[in-house]
Amino acid sequence: MNKVILKAEDLDGYLTAADRELIGRMDKVYREVLSSFSILSSSRIEKEKRKEEENLIRLYNDMGAMMQDICSHESALQVYSFMTPQESHAEASRLIAKLRDVRTENQEFVYYIQRAYEMLFKLAYGGAVGTNKNYLIVNTPVTVPVQNYAVHKITNIDDKIENTVMCVMLRGALLPSMIMSKEIQEYSSRGYVTPFALFKIRRDDKKHENDMEYILDLDMSYFKLENLDGKDLVFADPMNATGGSLVTVVKYLLTEGIRPRSIQFFNVIAALKGALRVVRALDNCKVYTLWMDPVLNEAAYIMPGLGDAGDRINGKDPEDHPRNILQLVAEYGSNIARLYRAQLREIEDTVLHTSK
Repeated sequence: MNKVILKAEDLDGYLTAADRELIGRMDKVYREVLSSFSILSSSRIEKEKRKEEENLIRLYNDMGAMMQDICSHESALQVYSFMTPQESHAEASRLIAKLRDVRTENQEFVYYIQRAYEMLFKLAYGGAVGTNKNYLIVNTPVTVPVQNYAVHKITNIDDKIENTVMCVMLRGALLPSMIMSKEIQEYSSRGYVTPFALFKIRRDDKKHENDMEYILDLDMSYFKLENLDGKDLVFADPMNATGGSLVTVVKYLLTEGIRPRSIQFFNVIAALKGALRVVRALDNCKVYTLWMDPVLNEAAYIMPGLGDAGDRINGKDPEDHPRNILQLVAEYGSNIARLYRAQLREIEDTVLHTSK
C-alpha cells in the first residue's frame, strides 16, 4: 500500500518547552472544569448548582484569557474572537453554541457551518484595504423600459485569492472546502473557481493522543503534484484537534519538492495544542479559527468540542462500506448541488482525471 505515516511523537517534537508548559497549565485548569461538570450533572440542589455555574464561568474566563495571551504572541494564529471588535464576539459565540448543541440536527448544522466559513473568509481577507478597486456590472431582472444593470465597487483582492488551490482532507472537510471555494469565486472579479486536491487521510483511532498515527493513503487520494507548486494552499477542516492530518499532508508535499507560496488552515474550532503544533511545524502557515478550545482528551478529541463534525455534516458511513468521494458528493442533495455546482464539477474532474 502506498501510504505516508506521521506519529504523535514527531508532532510533539515541534512544540517548544514554553508551549509544553502552557499546555500543561491549561490541562490543570481543565481538570477543575471536569470536576465542576460532575457537580453540575449530579447535584439536585439549586443553590449548589448556581454556585457551581458561577465557578464554571470563572474557569472558562480564565482559560479564555490564557489562550488570548498565548495567541497575542503568535501572529500565525488568528482567532476570530481574539482579533475582531467586541461587538462581533456574541455572533461567533452563539454560532459555536448552536454547533455544539446535541439538539442541532444535520440541516441546521450545515447552515451554521456555512455561516462559520463566511465569517472565517472575512477574517482572512476582509481586512484588505487600498485604493485598487474592482467593478462588478450585473444585469438585473428589471427590463422596463430597458434591461437594467447595476454597478458595484468592491476591493480588489484578486491577487490574494486567484492563486489558491483547495486541499481537502476528505470527509468532514469536503463541504467546508466547497464553501471556501465558493466564497473565493464570489469575491473574485473574474469568478475564479479554485482547483481541488483531494487527500485521503485518517487517524488510527485504536491509539491514544500520545501515540496517535496519521495515515495518508496516496492510492485513494486525487491530486497532481505539479498543480500545487507555488500555489496558495487552502485547507478548510471544521475541527483541528491535533494538527496531525495537516502536518502529514504538507510534510509529504515538501518531501516531493513542492514549495507552496503560502498555507492557510481554516477551522471552526481548533484545540490549543493542535493549533500550536501546526504553526510550529509549518513555515509560512497561518491558522484561522472561529473558536479555540483548551484541551484534548485521551482519544485526541477536542474538549468541550462538538463531536464528530464529519458525521454531523455528512451522516455516518456504514462501517463495512464507507462512501467514496463521488458517493459523498451525490448524497449532498440538489440544494447543495445547485449552490456549489462549479465546485462539484471541479471535484468530479479531479477524481476522474487522476484516477488510479
